[in-house]
Amino acid sequence: MRAQGRKREGLSQEEAKRFYDSIGKKQDIQFYENRALSLLMSFSNFGSARKVFEFGCGTGRLAVELLTRHLGENCSYLGVDISETMIGLCVERLSRWKARAEARLVGGPIRFDVPDGSYDRFVAAYVLDLLSESDAGKVMAEAYRIMEPDGLLCVVSLARGDTPFCRAVSAAWLKLFTYKPYWVGGCRPIEIGKSLDRELWGVVHDEVISAFGVSSEVLVARALKNGSRIETENATTIVQPEQPFS
Repeated sequence: MRAQGRKREGLSQEEAKRFYDSIGKKQDIQFYENRALSLLMSFSNFGSARKVFEFGCGTGRLAVELLTRHLGENCSYLGVDISETMIGLCVERLSRWKARAEARLVGGPIRFDVPDGSYDRFVAAYVLDLLSESDAGKVMAEAYRIMEPDGLLCVVSLARGDTPFCRAVSAAWLKLFTYKPYWVGGCRPIEIGKSLDRELWGVVHDEVISAFGVSSEVLVARALKNGSRIETENATTIVQPEQPFS
């Protein structure tokens, strides 16, 4: 029973590493992600970004989308992941932009080897729903540390459904996660918006949407620090027309 209780909190770093090392490029075959990622792009104003940090870059699929269609030519990108297989795939994909895009293998304590206030975008797509509540909190603390004032937190995760059908899908997903977490990649529906510290982050957009019955939460929030221009949830932001995620 103790092992099941631990796994309900998410996979450990070693378990997650083994799982994602084993699936490789299959990670890209996620039929429910594209709609949520398109919405994330619309509210994250990546066109004005100067330095992007992605936690859990995986195969580099999102990085390529950003570098190809959204980031300016002077914007740099750094992605980190705990899986050697994923980092290998990501490095290969980023070779076209090697002068300004990098992928690094990380592990151990959750502490990013970058200076305080050095990035203006922090991206985590379908990663926090893999982690324990404690580790997710540490990631959010690190995200805040490395963000400059008004930098944007750009997060997508699995979420609890808001319609009868989607709630049924979420319940079934959670049941699978409880007994066989590897069957769902260690991920489970969470509520990132409700756990967000509103004294540190000003919400720009928070929405739950669904695709094929699977619900995702899209959250974009500003880092509220000394020097922030905007410190309310009514912050004005540029919303880009939603484009299909390739």
